[in-house]
Amino acid sequence: MTQRGRAARGRRICAAVALLLWSAASAQLRYSISEEVNEGTVVGNIAKDLGLDRHTLRDRKYRIVSSSADPLFHVNQNDGILYVSRKIDREEVCERTSTCMMNLKTVLENPLEVHYVGVEVLDVNDHSPSFPEKDKTLEISESVLAGARIPLKASRDPDGGPFSVQQYKLSHNDHFRLEVKDKGEDGKIPILIVQKSLDREAARSHSLVLTALDGGKPPKSGEMNILVKVLDVNDNAPVFSKDVYSVMIDENVPVDTIAIQVNATDLDEGPNGDVIYSFSNSVSQRLLNLFDINPSTGEITVKGLIDYEEKDKYEIEIQASDKGLPHLSTQKSVIIKIVDVNDNAPEIEVTSFSSSIPENSRPGTTVALISVNDLDSGLNGKVICSIGEDVPFALTPSLQDKMYSLVTKSPLDRETQSHYVLTITAKDAGQPPLSSEKTISVVVSDVNDNSPEFSLSPYTFYITEGNNPGASVFSVKASDADESENAHISYHILRDGSEDNTLTSFLNINSENGEIIALKGFDFETLKTFHFHVVASDSGTPSLSSNVTVNVFILDQNDNAPVILYPVSSNGSAEGVEEIPRNVNAGHLVTKVRAYDADIGYNGWLLFSLQEVTDHSLFGLDRYTGQIRTLRSFTETDEAEHKLIILVKDNGNVSLSATATVIVKLVEPKEAFAASDVKSSTKADEDNNVTFYLMITLGSVSALFLISIIVLISMQCSKSSPEYTSKYLQETNYDGTLCHSIQYRSGDKRYMLVGPRMSIGSTIVPGSHANTLVLPDRRRGSGEVRKMPRLL
Repeated sequence: MTQRGRAARGRRICAAVALLLWSAASAQLRYSISEEVNEGTVVGNIAKDLGLDRHTLRDRKYRIVSSSADPLFHVNQNDGILYVSRKIDREEVCERTSTCMMNLKTVLENPLEVHYVGVEVLDVNDHSPSFPEKDKTLEISESVLAGARIPLKASRDPDGGPFSVQQYKLSHNDHFRLEVKDKGEDGKIPILIVQKSLDREAARSHSLVLTALDGGKPPKSGEMNILVKVLDVNDNAPVFSKDVYSVMIDENVPVDTIAIQVNATDLDEGPNGDVIYSFSNSVSQRLLNLFDINPSTGEITVKGLIDYEEKDKYEIEIQASDKGLPHLSTQKSVIIKIVDVNDNAPEIEVTSFSSSIPENSRPGTTVALISVNDLDSGLNGKVICSIGEDVPFALTPSLQDKMYSLVTKSPLDRETQSHYVLTITAKDAGQPPLSSEKTISVVVSDVNDNSPEFSLSPYTFYITEGNNPGASVFSVKASDADESENAHISYHILRDGSEDNTLTSFLNINSENGEIIALKGFDFETLKTFHFHVVASDSGTPSLSSNVTVNVFILDQNDNAPVILYPVSSNGSAEGVEEIPRNVNAGHLVTKVRAYDADIGYNGWLLFSLQEVTDHSLFGLDRYTGQIRTLRSFTETDEAEHKLIILVKDNGNVSLSATATVIVKLVEPKEAFAASDVKSSTKADEDNNVTFYLMITLGSVSALFLISIIVLISMQCSKSSPEYTSKYLQETNYDGTLCHSIQYRSGDKRYMLVGPRMSIGSTIVPGSHANTLVLPDRRRGSGEVRKMPRLL
């Protein structure tokens, strides 16, 4: 038993020590300061009073923890002194409280310390007492007994403590005296007491002046005039069963809900004892719209919508009256406190809205002004407004509370998206939270910011020569990403008068659909290729346009028959006489037939053949060179004159041809030598004529070659992406026929049209009708051969 007592005594000692330590840790500093002092007034030195090292206050971030955006006090981290941040109105911060104590929590870090400081705001006498009514009329029965008490409405003084209403004075009257009842926080209530029986016949009324005085020095006062009308007989007023009636109800309770029931009794009998309940005359019309009272039962019911956001407490003066003549009544205050619930969703209102915005609007352009409101209060009324992140719009808070601006946050592009449906969400912070949404539609209007774009750049077209004038040869097409007039496209050919554009006078274009018409037929032998520019313009303001280069290649048709250059007689016919000695050996060159075809490629590739000969065993003809040679030596039995008809034809699909006649005469060697002198002079003249024709032909071909090279170089300079090369070659290794070739490249495709003799390594593609060659692609390696597309 002794050991148990000792253990219990030890536990009590430990508990006492712990309680002492806790009391020391939670001890507070208390200061006092008068209201209305100037900003910066020193309240007290907290660091000194708490024994804190003022040199460490800034490092330890000494501060006052407050949730207010505009605190009343602040502490200096350099010296630990507490200062007043702004003027303090005690009646504002501590309404109707006798002691105005401001509790401050100060914090130090590293290590964490929390100290509580109390600052009492002392009142100054800056308000005078005032009555709710300047004039008051009372009706008192003459049969009222001495000592009857008539409560009067108290005077209110916003000041507190000793400067509140301290006393009442009543003007001198033999029948009445004044008594004051102290109700604590509700203040002092004046009560008019009848101290001497009233005689209505002696005095029908009494005029009194009630004066309220506060505790200031000198005191301030307020007055109320009281007119007492003396009534007869009914001498008992109803009495309420409770001194105080108070109740709490939720906002938004249904109509006809009973809030509270009051009860009063009257000692009189009969009609003078029947009690009727009603609201006092001092009750405002707003209260009458919210509450109702049953005259018989005293039940106070809800009549209208109770909204905590409008008011959180109602004080209603209830009056209980009897049915006596005159009737007596008693007043009692009923306090109804309203409990807030989160019953209001935020409201979104679009106050100003532009339903259409140009696509060239800068970021930050205001589209609409949005206002949000929540009728709840506190957290229930705090609203957060938001919009989706995947749209080029944002909500920015306005300078005005609960106002937002809907602005563009990034550039708009109607061609990417022309219409936005925006959902604005407003959500409060209540539990559970309530939210609402507002959907607005924004149309992005078009601006002429897109130039027409051609489907190809450049265009390359191939036209067969001999086209019909006035017929459509090809067309171009452009599109515009804009809409309406901004996307309406018209076409025209650029005609700037330069040498390269002289051919545009023979072209016309449909301005609506881009269809190009040739006003004349083209001749490949005159023109091989040309280019021009087409401009596409929209109808916007200002108008935007773009141009494209159109490259045109004229494709050859086999429209030229071979022309015999040798032999040619004096009358212009393709006939000639050749004399050779009878003793020549096999392989002797008799003559060479020379011919020319203005076409190119296979159309200009000439082949020679013997159409008619007197003796096939004597003469042979090279099908490619046109050389006539002897196949064997002549004998005595061979005739002295032989006629050879040579057929020269091209390789077109529909072959064209010409014939030449060569008369070969065999002469004895002596005659041949004698004739050779005569023939040499004649042949010299003929050779001169042939040479002249050859020079003209070669000069024309060279001129065309140079023009083509210049055109292709200019095309390559204007457009670097496609490459074109043109070349007209004279094959000097081929005796008797002028050979042409054309090479060109478009993108990664390389084409070649050749004359009678092909380049080494070229191969005729079967089924190509002898119009297209396959060229080895040197860019891909020597072993790879590409098949080029057929051009005709």
